[in-house]
Order: sequence, then C-alpha cells, then structure tokens
Amino acid sequence: MTLTDALRRAAAAGLDRLDAQMLLLLALDRDLNHRAWLLAHDTDPLPAEAATRYADLVHRRLAGEPVAYLAGAKAFFGLHLQVDPRVLVPRPDTETLVQWALDTLAPPPVQARFLDLGTGSGAIALAVKAQRPDVAVTATDASADALAVARANAERLGLAVDFHQGSWLAAVPGQRFDVITSNPPYIAEGDPHLPALRHEPLSALTAGADGLDDMRTIIAHAHHALRPGGWLLLEHGHDQAQAVRGLLDQQGFEAAVSRTDLAGIERCSGARWPQQR
Repeated sequence: MTLTDALRRAAAAGLDRLDAQMLLLLALDRDLNHRAWLLAHDTDPLPAEAATRYADLVHRRLAGEPVAYLAGAKAFFGLHLQVDPRVLVPRPDTETLVQWALDTLAPPPVQARFLDLGTGSGAIALAVKAQRPDVAVTATDASADALAVARANAERLGLAVDFHQGSWLAAVPGQRFDVITSNPPYIAEGDPHLPALRHEPLSALTAGADGLDDMRTIIAHAHHALRPGGWLLLEHGHDQAQAVRGLLDQQGFEAAVSRTDLAGIERCSGARWPQQR
C-alpha cells in the first residue's frame, strides 16, 4: 500500500482530507506541517508498522477525538503547547483575547501584573509571558490535572508563570492585577454541539442553562482583584457579547466593548474598572 492508497482509504471511510494527511504524517513520525512531503512521496510504500499506527489514528479521529490529542500538541500564538484530555484544545479564536491583553498591558518601565483565570493548558498566560517577559504573569485553575499540564508547558518553554489552584479569583486572595483575562466555560448545558466535544473535559465547557454562570461569578468578583483602571477581558460564545457587556455594565465597569475574531464574530468582551469609586 502506498501513501496515496492510505489517504484514499481514509477518505473513503469519511475522514477529512487535511486530517487524513496530518494523521499520516503523525503515523510516519514526521512534522505535521510537511504536507508537501506527502505529495512528493505519494507513491512511496507505507511501512507495515506505520500502517497499523495510521489505522488506529484514523479510527480514533472518526470517533471524534481531536487531532491535537492524537498528536499530543497544538500550536498557539507561536508556541508549541503539549495538550491531552486533561485540558481543552487551545482554539485560534482565543488568540484574539491574547492580542487584546497585549494591547492593554502598560509598556515598560511599568511593572504590569497579569492574571489568567481557568488557564487550562496555560495557553493564554504563556503566550502573554512569551511576548512580554517583563510582565508578572499569574494563572489559576480549579483542576490540579490542568495545572500539571500548564506547569509542564511553562517549564518546557522556559517561561516563568506563577500558578495557583483554586476556583476563579478565590485562588489569588488579596492580589491585584492590571489586566485579568479568562476563557471560562460558556456553553449552555444541553447545547446540541456538546456531543461533538465529548472527548474534552465537560467542566471546562458548560456553565449553566444559558452558559453564563461562570461569567457572572468572575464579573461579580473581579473588581476585588483589579487595580484602579484595570481591565477584565473575557472570551465568550458567538452570540453572548451583548449579554456579557450588560453584565459588566451592571457590575459598575466602564467602557464595555467587544472585539471580533478573524471571522468577524464578536468573540471577546471587556471593560475597565474605574480609577475611583
């Protein structure tokens, strides 16, 4: 069986062409970005051991397992992060939140302090630290398993982040920050899209009947952890921007605004805590 034969069989089984190519590269122990190599070697025979690995990977992907879990890694904001079922797979949409945080943090020589709530794999916190080494970065998560993944990523990348275990802001009592971000659970319980996400941790996906329960908790307590004039920036669902801005307004934040992702969808909303109250 050639590489082309293997790809054709995967396609006949219903696998997306890009996924089939990436999994074949994974089975061959090659870089997942080397799709051009497959085209140049399409008539090469597929070694028996690689064929067995490929069949298993195709089976798992057809069952809904994310490619990132199969590969054990995901690229995010220029970083190569290790991921597994203990954490959500970082999405490109979340890079919008990272860029907003970077745009908001004061430049040196100010010693800015940044907090990421519910850090998961550490994607947001590590991306900010990689771009702004001068910023003091803290990250929290209620899950000890998630923090183990985040800490391993930080150590491997050589990025100094202060990790704390606990529920949202309760993990950092008494501390104050210039910018707080979070990509909290925001899918409504019973959402029809949840079955497609069954391989990812449910606790990191759903938040009550309307998906906003965790958002309400964070917004209600964030002012205790923000310096005057500090910003709270939140990622949310494609149809939740207006509701999140309303929650920020109700809690006394000012200048509530949303930012769009590359698809033009309002993906993040944030607001500033007043300089004086």
